[in-house]
Amino acid sequence: MAQDATVTWLTQEAFDRLAAELAELSTHGREEIAKRIEAAREEGDLKENGGYHAAKDEQGKQEARIRQLTELLRHAQVGEAPQSSGVVEPGTVITADIAGDEERFLIGSREIAGDSELDVFSEQSPLGAAILGLKVGDSTTYTTPNGREIAVEITGVETWGGQ
Repeated sequence: MAQDATVTWLTQEAFDRLAAELAELSTHGREEIAKRIEAAREEGDLKENGGYHAAKDEQGKQEARIRQLTELLRHAQVGEAPQSSGVVEPGTVITADIAGDEERFLIGSREIAGDSELDVFSEQSPLGAAILGLKVGDSTTYTTPNGREIAVEITGVETWGGQ
């Protein structure tokens, strides 16, 4: 079951934050959910035990997040945000005219944006893949998942400052 690993660029702050979340979920999070499952199991009939099923569902979501973080951190490239050279690359903030509307967003992983309200598009998304390597003033189109062609013009490329 070979799988191509996707390298994700992260700031040191984002890497540390995600590593701390992984450590918390892998230790205290697992202990807490195990206690909740055991307490619900002691209530009796598991078929009609809503608390048990809710705890098992939460356990599944938590384990999925642990797997996601483990894989992300395993293949993370940690460093400073690339200094903008006017070229769209992972870790830069882009201003673009998309189908006539000005949009401002980050190219990279949602994880690097933290609590920022900035939209994030991965490099593998249709938009991200279409604009990687473009410069200010360049135009292209990309195809949305529903097959629609969208025009994009890059109007600005900035260094990600963490906000």
